[in-house]
Amino acid sequence: MKKLLITSVILLTSFNLSFAQSNDSYKSTLRKMLQTAGTEATFSTMVKQMFTMFKQQKSNVPESAWIEIEKEFSQTSLDDLVNMFAPIYQKHFTEADLRKLIEFYQSPIGRKLAEKTPLITQESMQVGQEWGKKLGEQFHEKLKAKGYN
Repeated sequence: MKKLLITSVILLTSFNLSFAQSNDSYKSTLRKMLQTAGTEATFSTMVKQMFTMFKQQKSNVPESAWIEIEKEFSQTSLDDLVNMFAPIYQKHFTEADLRKLIEFYQSPIGRKLAEKTPLITQESMQVGQEWGKKLGEQFHEKLKAKGYN
């Protein structure tokens, strides 16, 4: 009985260590994929924009403090983001899939996609808002024409 208990503890411990190492490897590969896809740069820009806003709100804080805080938050917030993204990506992509995506994003067309995606997203959001507004107006007109106000 004692041997069974010890064996069980050893197996569970080794499984947990193996899973942690595997998970660390996955997160490392995910981070590299996010870097090559340009996603990490986009989030870094977002963090910088947030700091600009905070600086305006807290104008009494010296620039030296902002530099230190921004450096710390830029790194930890990206680490947090990778940790939050990992379970989502693990549902849909294996680590081998991520490595293939890295290869793609390192190709000329992949680099172009990574470079252009933020611009396309921004332009698409503007068009989507216009489309949604137009569609909403058409719905209201149809309902009004049918006698519903």
